[in-house]
Amino acid sequence: MPCKVVLAAEVASNYTSEIKSEVSQKDTRPKLVGFLANDDPYAEKYAQSSSKHLAEAGLDFELRQIPREELEAALKEANEDPSVSGILVYYPVYGDDRDQKLQDMVDPTKDVEGLNVVYNGKLYSNDRYLDDGKTRKAILPCTPLAVVKVLDHIGVYDHSLPYGDHLRGKTIAIVNRSEVVGRPLAALLANDGAKVYSIDINDIQIFARDAAASINSHTTTMTEFKPEDVIPECDVVITGVPAAAYKMPTSLLKPGVVAVNFASVRNFEPEVKDVASIYVPSVGKVTVSMLQRNLLRLFNYQQ
Repeated sequence: MPCKVVLAAEVASNYTSEIKSEVSQKDTRPKLVGFLANDDPYAEKYAQSSSKHLAEAGLDFELRQIPREELEAALKEANEDPSVSGILVYYPVYGDDRDQKLQDMVDPTKDVEGLNVVYNGKLYSNDRYLDDGKTRKAILPCTPLAVVKVLDHIGVYDHSLPYGDHLRGKTIAIVNRSEVVGRPLAALLANDGAKVYSIDINDIQIFARDAAASINSHTTTMTEFKPEDVIPECDVVITGVPAAAYKMPTSLLKPGVVAVNFASVRNFEPEVKDVASIYVPSVGKVTVSMLQRNLLRLFNYQQ
């Protein structure tokens, strides 16, 4: 069977009209402020894309480019500004533990990326709500959430299985373990029942939840595996390496694999379409839709 190529625009269209409709009914337009404090050309490209798509949805966007030394003060000011509905920081800023400090500085009520310690705790404990009455959902990071929505759209999730087990029986590799995307994505997929190989330059970890365990208790296990040991057994391979030189060897992929790339560059070789059943070359437009949805959700919570 030939490989089906699924474009991000196809998945994003499921959310676009819904978001536009809700925004059009509001008296005040939600406003997102993005902070760009690095020289990453991909971050600037994402910022430009965010501006365009937010405007199309009727949402206000303001990009503030500042030296990283001024970012803490700028975040404090935006936290206290009632006209700002959401805050987005384009990471990495420092590329070390100082980025986590910046993430925790963003007011949770304005954190559209869901990276604050409050949302981090909710994600890793698989607690989807902010309140006991379950009326307000926690904010999930945009790109991990976009990948989840893509996997659901293409049928990787099995909704005939019980809640928390929609990925039971699936083995998934993620080539990226950043704190912003790879690690939270591994946790989300493990929370939904998958066995996840989380691969980075140093090692491979397994994120998984025992079938008999609590829905809130996935575990992380260190291994001595190498990519060539685990990739051939994976039903889904997800890549997110921000380096054009990196390519996932097609020879490692098993026939019929689902291949998804969330990096800003193509991580799969052109021959991936000879092996994969489904290939998703990018999730960017879905990420923007999740950003819009998170902003709208926070705006509604603030009213």
